[in-house]
Amino acid sequence: MSDASQNPDESTGKVEETPEEAEEVSEVTGEAETEKVEEQLPVEEETAAEPEAEEEEEEEAEEVEEAEEEEAIQIVEERVCTIPFRRAWATPRGKRAPRVSRMVRDFARRHMKSDNIKISNEVNEELWAGGIKRPPRQIKVRLVKDKEGKVTVYPATAA
Repeated sequence: MSDASQNPDESTGKVEETPEEAEEVSEVTGEAETEKVEEQLPVEEETAAEPEAEEEEEEEAEEVEEAEEEEAIQIVEERVCTIPFRRAWATPRGKRAPRVSRMVRDFARRHMKSDNIKISNEVNEELWAGGIKRPPRQIKVRLVKDKEGKVTVYPATAA
């Protein structure tokens, strides 16, 4: 700790004192110690602000990477469909949401001619928003098939 405190601070160019030197100053004059504490506070605030900025930059980088991944997928076929869930309401109340998610998977399998189906988290959250007893009556989705035959179900965006 004493090695790091002896090095000049990059932002101010001043050399910080070790705790031992600060005690010596406080014995001679009580005023000098308060000035040193005030000078050190902005340095601590600057170091605390830097991690927040780094976190924001990391979040932005992750969002860009996710967008690039979606763009990097070579789309072979894309459709926007409305899936009706009227048959789900014939099942018992406590089994409706799981049935609706199976219906989405079956619909995508039937219309996109692929067995490799992935339902996105956004669609899943919409299906389960009303709980297990009250799924939506219908949902509008975007079915995307890539060159490997993998189908991903996204919510339809208003364009």
